[in-house]
Amino acid sequence: MDGFSIEPGQLTTRAEMQRVFGGGEREGIVPSATTPNILIYIDHDSGEEYGYEDGWLDEEDDLGPVFEYTGRGRNGHQTFLGQAGARNKAILRHVDDGRSLRLFIAAGKIPDSDTKRQRYLGEFELDARQPYTIREANDPLGNRRRIIVFRMRPQGNVQHTQEDAIPPAETTKVQQVSANVTANAIAEPGGNKSVSSRRSAQPSTVAEHRKAQLLDAYLDFLKRKQHDVFAHQIKIAGTTSTLKTDLYDESEHVLYSIKGASSREEVRMAVGQLKDYRRHIKPDRPHLAVLLPEKPHEDLQDLLRVEEISLVYQDSDVFVGYPIDLRS
Repeated sequence: MDGFSIEPGQLTTRAEMQRVFGGGEREGIVPSATTPNILIYIDHDSGEEYGYEDGWLDEEDDLGPVFEYTGRGRNGHQTFLGQAGARNKAILRHVDDGRSLRLFIAAGKIPDSDTKRQRYLGEFELDARQPYTIREANDPLGNRRRIIVFRMRPQGNVQHTQEDAIPPAETTKVQQVSANVTANAIAEPGGNKSVSSRRSAQPSTVAEHRKAQLLDAYLDFLKRKQHDVFAHQIKIAGTTSTLKTDLYDESEHVLYSIKGASSREEVRMAVGQLKDYRRHIKPDRPHLAVLLPEKPHEDLQDLLRVEEISLVYQDSDVFVGYPIDLRS
């Protein structure tokens, strides 16, 4: 790069960045063939049409700030698979491939020109704890589809301004979404659950695998009983984060939290999540249930009884605890 350097906040163009880093002048995700970089271009004017809402979350966790970026794919479900998902997969694998993620935001045009200026935000890396989440959004024709929302963490100095933050929700909104939106793995279109993809640089935990498998098995179980099942996306007024429930059985008015382990930590987390989500579910006061991969310790069973949360767990190919005790 002949000693060239670019600083966060600096204005540039795609053509200049192509000369410096390599890669093409089109697309939002541009993997370079000549340098270890992936250039990511964000244009709020065009992204809004496709249900994209990219930017900093106002809420920070113990690891600091998060920048959310929606993956590639304007029509149909987004994926990591095949040619359609190749650029999303490049982001997913960037650590293994030794590539940096460099983010740019469109910032108007050069005077007397159609060339868009690009403001450099800095270098990022996928969140090691939760690299991405799956949500539902409308395409330009109003069709619902799955989108991949990457969660990125700053690496070193970046430009972090309120101008680039996701606007807080004005009112609390609860949307009904497909239950498989909450799965930890993305199945190949057509329902081929044998093929999945996840960030290879982040070792998938046993609990994550078990949760995905448990969700799939329980969904099949409820659908065989002809139950109407889905999940919820929840945006709370005044916040930028999107919450997601695991599973809601509309036929029995039961809200589930699904965990991939039956440990105290997971059960306690499930209790807190259910109590939190319950307030926003309509009709009011759904019955609460925890779905676990195996029977938990007696003390945890007692905790669930005290909290009036039903327990369902898997024992071989049988779900113990269903039909659940629908207490008023």
